[in-house]
Amino acid sequence: MNDLLIVVGARPNFMKAASIVRAARQAGLTTSLVHTGQHYDAQLSQVFFEELQLPEPDHSLGIGSGSHAVQTAKIMVEFEKTLRAIKPSLVVVVGDVNSTLACALVAVKERYPVAHVEAGLRCYDPWMAEEINRRLCDHISTYHFTTSVEASNNLLREGIPAAGINFVGNTMIDTLLRFLESAKRRRTPERLGLGGKRYAVLTLHRAENVDDPAPLSRILDAVRLTSRFVPVVFPRHPRTQKSLVAYGLDTMLEPERVLQLEPLGYLDFVGLIAEASLVLTDSGGIQEETTVLGVPCLTLRTSTERPITVTSGTNKLVGTDTELIVEEALSVLDSPPGPIPLPKLWDGQAGERIVRHLCADLYEVEDAAVGHA
Repeated sequence: MNDLLIVVGARPNFMKAASIVRAARQAGLTTSLVHTGQHYDAQLSQVFFEELQLPEPDHSLGIGSGSHAVQTAKIMVEFEKTLRAIKPSLVVVVGDVNSTLACALVAVKERYPVAHVEAGLRCYDPWMAEEINRRLCDHISTYHFTTSVEASNNLLREGIPAAGINFVGNTMIDTLLRFLESAKRRRTPERLGLGGKRYAVLTLHRAENVDDPAPLSRILDAVRLTSRFVPVVFPRHPRTQKSLVAYGLDTMLEPERVLQLEPLGYLDFVGLIAEASLVLTDSGGIQEETTVLGVPCLTLRTSTERPITVTSGTNKLVGTDTELIVEEALSVLDSPPGPIPLPKLWDGQAGERIVRHLCADLYEVEDAAVGHA
């Protein structure tokens, strides 16, 4: 029997799971790493295993893309087989992607306790797929590991027992701090011809922004106008690239001002945003990374499940209004923010804290795995 079965499935999961896998193995726990294959493109998957020094997955489910229903169902069917073969003491899921919820559901129905890492995050947008995933996952999990006091309080308000909630810090930041110097040594800005220059970085992938041509065109118009003041680097997510072509928006950005790239590996991307003057994004994780890096971030959404990045970080919500995005971008470029303190416990030790909690309860967890219904 393995102590921990750790699930990853999409790009954000790899950064969040890396320090847990490392800490568990250093503590002598036996682990099985399961990759659902929700992200399967080499630049969204394999490169992360290589760069984050993650061991090769013990089991790869090879699910691939599909609608939410199809993808979730496929993951559940294949993960059930894998779970029955491994028989772990507990299942660890991270983040809020379809793999997170699908594997948590299977584990609970098979009477295994679930530890949810990054629990309690809420943006209170009931239509966001990730919000649905994280809410449901929290309410079926046994262990809830949170990145902030606010996230812990969200769980308490929803009736989650306090005994199962542990504020441990942010495992994504563990990975960022561990590999930051390696990322900088890759000199990504210099290789792109941006060394010593001001530049902005754009990332865009959320369904509400890229699956509808109206918000997508508003965002692109804002980027086009901003790029007249500062060059913009735009690593294109496959989903976004597909929409740009489908809606005839792929020529909207001026190539001499906006450098459009294929997706970057983790180290190249961190090295790029670490030296940026501004980041525009709809990603949750990048809001956190820019907070730690001290880089101004404009989030192309009207809500965030990571409010600590707004209240004590460098992040500002700007939605998809063209004029507001440009106004805020120029304001940041004119008056960059000063240094800020790191959020509490974002110190690179979250993975170790999680493993210590699980080690302390391991024998009790094994009992719960037998009687949990």
